[in-house]
Amino acid sequence: MIDYIKGEISELTPAYVVLETAGIGYFIHITLPTFSFLGEHTSAKLYVYESIREDAHVLYGFRLQSERQLFLLLISVSGIGANTARMIMSSYSAQEIQDMIASGNVSALNAIKGIGTKTAQRIIVDLKDKIMKSAGGSEIISLVPNVQNEKKEEAVSALVMLGFAASASQKVVDKIVQEQPALKVEQLIKLALKMM
Repeated sequence: MIDYIKGEISELTPAYVVLETAGIGYFIHITLPTFSFLGEHTSAKLYVYESIREDAHVLYGFRLQSERQLFLLLISVSGIGANTARMIMSSYSAQEIQDMIASGNVSALNAIKGIGTKTAQRIIVDLKDKIMKSAGGSEIISLVPNVQNEKKEEAVSALVMLGFAASASQKVVDKIVQEQPALKVEQLIKLALKMM
């Protein structure tokens, strides 16, 4: 099983990306949010779901592990295939999809091309419990971190790879984000390096 593929972007369309690594080009199906993200980069690391069928081996790529987790939850619903799940994840952000399922918003899911009322209801029935926490009432699990958390995770991970301690990196990054929440990841890392 392939966990992720990291490489140079040799071709990019709203439906797929070709990532070249070690002289091999991997054709990976993507969602629109992933396409938007990749548009700013020349190389990428995508978390992969590998669909192995009799007639094809198909790769689906996601920017975050949590997005792949949501995709896996969606395809676990009877009647939802990988392409339908990709259509759902291209129509809304992962957080919006979680919110719709958690709040039982059938009409919002029903508005997605290819999702009828019965399918929307089935998604909610099958996944609501998995997206909700039962302990201490019903709070939404954040399978998908918000943009701020995402930035922090990326920055801390980069600092750890550069040899800094995780706890120290986390403290510095948290402090910077509190003071300057609009910084991009690259700026956040540069500033953190000066403070370490």
